[in-house]
Amino acid sequence: MKKVLWLQGGACGGNTLSFLNAENPDVLEFFSVYDAKLLWHPSLSLESGEKVKELLKDIISGKINLDIFIFEGTVVLGPNGSGRFNMFAGRPMKDWVREIANVSNYVVAVGDCASFGGIPASDPNPTESTGLQFHKKEKGGFLGKNFKTRKGLPVINISGCPAHPEWIITTLSLILNGKLSADDLDEYQRLKIIYGTTTQFGCPRNLYFAYKVALKEFGHREGCLYFELGCSGSYTRSPCNVILWNSQSSKTRVGTPCFGCTEFDFPTFNFFSTEKNRSGIPKKLPLGVSRGAYTTLSAIARGAAPNFLVKPLYSKKDEKVNWLD
Repeated sequence: MKKVLWLQGGACGGNTLSFLNAENPDVLEFFSVYDAKLLWHPSLSLESGEKVKELLKDIISGKINLDIFIFEGTVVLGPNGSGRFNMFAGRPMKDWVREIANVSNYVVAVGDCASFGGIPASDPNPTESTGLQFHKKEKGGFLGKNFKTRKGLPVINISGCPAHPEWIITTLSLILNGKLSADDLDEYQRLKIIYGTTTQFGCPRNLYFAYKVALKEFGHREGCLYFELGCSGSYTRSPCNVILWNSQSSKTRVGTPCFGCTEFDFPTFNFFSTEKNRSGIPKKLPLGVSRGAYTTLSAIARGAAPNFLVKPLYSKKDEKVNWLD
C-alpha cells in the first residue's frame, strides 16, 4: 500500500477544500482504487499531539516508507529565518518539511502558495514566506534549485488558487501508477498535459477576442474581458475553460476576468483593469505573440469585426432581442 502524507503551512486551506470536491472518483474512492493510504491530514485526521509527532518521526527515521509528501501553503521562514511564525508539533514547520522531503519518494506542492509563494510571499512578505522550490519566478525556494527526491524528481507543482480537484487527482494518479517522469513537467515543474494551454482555450468569448471587441463594464455576456477589464486568460497557463469548475463553469464564462492564479507572479493586484502603454496596447500580450504582430493583427481584426459582435444582440434597456440587419 502506498503511503501519502499531507501537511499545511501558510495557507487558507482552499486546496484541501478543492480536493474534497473531486468527483469520478471522489477522494475516498481515489485512495481505494490506487491502494493508497492517507497517513495524516491536518483537517481530516483524528490523530493529534504526540501521535502526530511519533508518525512524523517514524517517517523521517525510515520506519515508514513515504511515497508522496503533499504540502499545501507556503513555507514560513519568519521571523528572521527562524520559522517560529509557523510552529507545528513542537518545531518550526520548515524543519519538518525539509526532513520529510529528504526521505520522500515524491514531493508535491499543491496550490500557488506551495508552488511559488502566492499571496503570502507578495511584498512586503512579513512572514518571510516562500514556495517549496520556487520563490515567485526564481527557482530555489525553500528546498533549493538542486533538490531531488529519492526518485530523482524535483518538487512537482500543482499551481492554482486553489488548484482544480481534477488537476490534483490526475497528478497523484500518475505518481501512484509510476507513470510520471521529468519529461512530463514544464519549466515550472507542472504537468504539461494540464498546464500546456492557456485559460483562453475554450473560452466562449474567444470570438470577441479575435475581433478585438472589448467589454468595458461588467454584467454583459458580449465582449472580451482582456482589453479593458484585466483578464489574464490569454497568458495564463491553465485548462479552466476545458476542465470546468464544478463541471459547469469558469471565471470568464460568468463574466469575471481570469486572475492568473496558476502563475508565478500571482497576485498582480490589478485584477479588474488592463495596464496599457501609451499607444493603448495592453502591456502583457497573449502568450507567444510579438508586439509587432499583435499591433498589425489588431488593426485588421477591428476593421473586419462582424456587426453582430460590435452591437449586442440583447438590449438591457428594452429587455427584448434586437435582431440586427
